[in-house]
Amino acid sequence: MARRFSTCVLTANDLLEGDVVYLAPDGRWTRRLEAARLFDDEGVAQQHLSEAESNEGEIIGPYLAGATGGGSDGLRPAHFREAFRATGPSNYRHGKQAGN
Repeated sequence: MARRFSTCVLTANDLLEGDVVYLAPDGRWTRRLEAARLFDDEGVAQQHLSEAESNEGEIIGPYLAGATGGGSDGLRPAHFREAFRATGPSNYRHGKQAGN
């Protein structure tokens, strides 16, 4: 049985720094989940994923990750794994966690 499409963001890792990145509405990569583009159309999401998979110089390992929200609520990952990735490395406070 095919899996039902749900809203998602396009995520990957920055090729040089390894940071988690998300595709923003303007087509650039951002390190902030709240600035990511939320896809609600599976065809459009798959098209952007295909384009990202051919981008060899900037990112690595792109995939679609479930997300909800948007607007004044902000984006929220639909799965624990993505929430964990969004907070940054877990071994010690640096990068995104340095200010916490």
